Amino acid sequence: QVQLVESGGGLVQAGGSLRLSCAASGSVFSVYVMGWYRQAPGKQRESVARITSGGSTDYKESVKGRFTISRDNAKNTVYLQMNSLSPEDTAVYYCKLEVMSSSSPYVRDYWGQGTQVTVSS
Repeated sequence: QVQLVESGGGLVQAGGSLRLSCAASGSVFSVYVMGWYRQAPGKQRESVARITSGGSTDYKESVKGRFTISRDNAKNTVYLQMNSLSPEDTAVYYCKLEVMSSSSPYVRDYWGQGTQVTVSS
């Protein structure tokens, strides 16, 4: 069994910063792509940033230069540093990890529980 725990959301004023974390625990054998998604009220969930096991990254156009995704492979943890936040960034943020567990040879996606990020103007 693999569990993901997210932390770091909250309320911040426009222009402020937050750092999100997502840690995988349990029967984790290997973690491949790690990503952050967000879903604003009334909108579809969208990809924000992702990072491969080799460290390659890509970002949603609107967050480039403001958000930075990183990972700590030893801790099976992915981070999202968010700077220069704007009200348009308000959403529930979810992490998604591609994980091979120690109990199965197959890679599957695991989602975090979501953390609310609210940016006030």
